[in-house]
Amino acid sequence: MLDTPATGEEFRNDGRMRLSAEQLRPLTRLDPLRSTAAIGQTLLAIAAVIGLALTYWTPAVVIPAVIAIGVLQHALFVLAHDAAHYRLYDSRVLNDGVGRVIGALGGISMCTYRVIHRLHHNHLYTDLDPDVPLHGGYPRGRGYLLRKLGADLIGRTAWKNYAYFFGHPSISGTGSAVRRVLDDTSPALRARARADRGFVVVVQATLLIAAFASGHALHYLILWIVPALTVLQALLRLRAICEHGAVSDLSTPLKSARTNVVSALWRMLLFPHHVNHHLAHHLYPAVPHYRLPRLHAMLQAQGMLRDAEVRDIQFTLRRVFAPSVSAHP
Repeated sequence: MLDTPATGEEFRNDGRMRLSAEQLRPLTRLDPLRSTAAIGQTLLAIAAVIGLALTYWTPAVVIPAVIAIGVLQHALFVLAHDAAHYRLYDSRVLNDGVGRVIGALGGISMCTYRVIHRLHHNHLYTDLDPDVPLHGGYPRGRGYLLRKLGADLIGRTAWKNYAYFFGHPSISGTGSAVRRVLDDTSPALRARARADRGFVVVVQATLLIAAFASGHALHYLILWIVPALTVLQALLRLRAICEHGAVSDLSTPLKSARTNVVSALWRMLLFPHHVNHHLAHHLYPAVPHYRLPRLHAMLQAQGMLRDAEVRDIQFTLRRVFAPSVSAHP
């Protein structure tokens, strides 16, 4: 039976877009087999890459493996994002249990991310959107973004991202305004977030102890920790900027969130599990990832995406890497 999020836990649809209940019902229906298949596929790919690297422990194999694992950790994060939206399974217990494990493997508290991510959805591009410091202000110039991605790839920014996922985002609003927004979060949701942060610490400590006890500490650090601190951070930044950076109008989600039209290669590297359909996701966050292409097609067929931010990825990259339009600190 579907567990409906309580007040203070929900992700709100944008009221300016109107699909009927009959149109939305099949799109929001959850398919546990498809969710399980997506999780299994990602975990099996991670295991295969790790197995290959352990079998052929040479720089020619290990370096590509580190990159591939970072890409797959990002795919795992996207599935944790679905769990944060209650979109993996109808059962809240199963959804959150699986989502917490997926998040904890990468050092992320899914329940804490749910608290923060609600602010991004429900206060998009306001001074209370915790993601604006990451994707706002673009274009800032090719050099600026390349320096940011370079800092990600050497691990300099990982601590900021993990602080975000542990409930300490950078919010530009005043203290009282931020408190008012956080008051919109139910006490139960905040309590689950606190408990989940402890769970993540236990999981990470267990993995580290198990790696040392089994004699695979070096393998674990190189094949799991290094990608999480470097490759994953760059992917999270670049995807967020492609989704919201250098948009044309902040007053409507049709132009403040972007769907990127991508090839299979780009989908594998940067937009796993249909996350490139970000505009449709913002309009209807109750739609699971595997139905987003169908939602996009429906919105497009009804003319609802006319003049919206639906862009080819090459166009998006030219926009976000373009020269700065104003001075930035």
